[in-house]
Amino acid sequence: DPCRNFHCKRGKVCHADEEGKPSCICQDPAACPSTKGYEHVCGTDNKTYDGTCQLFGTKCQLEGTKRGRQLHLDYMGSCKHIPHCTNYEVDQFPLRMRDWLKNILMQYYEHDLDTSGFLTKRQRIKVKKIYQNDKRLVAGDHAVELLLHDFEKNYHMYVYPVHWQFHQLDQHPVDRLLTHSELAPLRASLVPMEHCITRFFQECDGDEDKLIALKEWCHCFGIKE
Repeated sequence: DPCRNFHCKRGKVCHADEEGKPSCICQDPAACPSTKGYEHVCGTDNKTYDGTCQLFGTKCQLEGTKRGRQLHLDYMGSCKHIPHCTNYEVDQFPLRMRDWLKNILMQYYEHDLDTSGFLTKRQRIKVKKIYQNDKRLVAGDHAVELLLHDFEKNYHMYVYPVHWQFHQLDQHPVDRLLTHSELAPLRASLVPMEHCITRFFQECDGDEDKLIALKEWCHCFGIKE
């Protein structure tokens, strides 16, 4: 099979011609496998797609057009009304996001106490220091004032979680810059719950080059140089 080890980017599939030469062609959205309702996704055109296969296949067929350039995965789930993000809400967003990232690492560390797998040895050493800090907040909903006080008092506990998330996303390629595609896995899963995340990432891009550098990312989360 000439297509066995032939890689195509999302939205395209391998096709072998009469001579057996493989090439990438656009995925036919109608030929995508059927999905369950919970696998639906919302595109930036505010249209619900049956899944990512259908979304990226559609984007590929629109390649070279304005609509194709503007079409991306917006968030997981069917399209719905996303409330407007106020200035006050976007200012408070880093507080909740920092706390959430810290708590994810806490959960990974606790899981790895029984069976390793989530964190590398080096990561566990870093997270252990945070985990053993008896001043850390228990996971849950906290008042903005408490989150701000904890950030100011235990600043060092929040630096690594912010760096860790950046490097988790910075994969294609690893260049200390986050593209729209690299941000998508985090953004798309959080939009339905955190309606300010889109505006937050837009404002993180201080020089408006459609890339978020590590320095811009840290600045957004209040991490000093």
